[in-house]
Amino acid sequence: MLKKEIQIEVEKGEMLPLMEEFYTIQGEGYHTGTAAYFIRVGGCDVGCHWCDVKESWNAELHPPTSADTIVANAKKYAKTIVITGGEPLTWNMDPLTNKLKEENLNVHIETSGAYPLSGTWDWICLSPKKTKLPTEEVYAHAHELKMIIHNKHDFIFAEEQAEKVNDNAILFLQPEWSKKEEMTPLIVDYVMQNPKWRVSLQTHKYLNIP
Repeated sequence: MLKKEIQIEVEKGEMLPLMEEFYTIQGEGYHTGTAAYFIRVGGCDVGCHWCDVKESWNAELHPPTSADTIVANAKKYAKTIVITGGEPLTWNMDPLTNKLKEENLNVHIETSGAYPLSGTWDWICLSPKKTKLPTEEVYAHAHELKMIIHNKHDFIFAEEQAEKVNDNAILFLQPEWSKKEEMTPLIVDYVMQNPKWRVSLQTHKYLNIP
């Protein structure tokens, strides 16, 4: 159990369960190939069976870390900061993003959108999951819709989600890594027939980087 004082700070978003942080190349979606500093926050109950960071789910495994400390580390490395998880919107993102913006950093989020939108964002990558659908607010603010394709039915789900996002959101289909050999050719064909979509690949895994 966390001390009460720390628990209060976590609930306010002044401290966050920090799983890991690292400087790398953005591997997927619109900003593929660009340098970014990733902040991975613990805690997620969306429960994707194919999640490749299940160790992030239990927030209690990751030490509460002050937003000031996270920002001090991040600003040493990059102008673009990506906050991911877990599910970062489990927590109040206002304190962390406000501090990052004070340092004139570009702040991105990768989220399922399952919880209320908090924080100040230059880019919102929305990746909806069937198990816990996004809020209406995040559909309206998403810059990018990234749909993970694990089976053929996921194309139907992708179209349903594309109907809900704002007209400016850029649409991506990305094969789930364990099914990439099977699903990538289907995605290529689908995008050629439905060119409003783009192909996203997990290029960081091909490059063998974080």
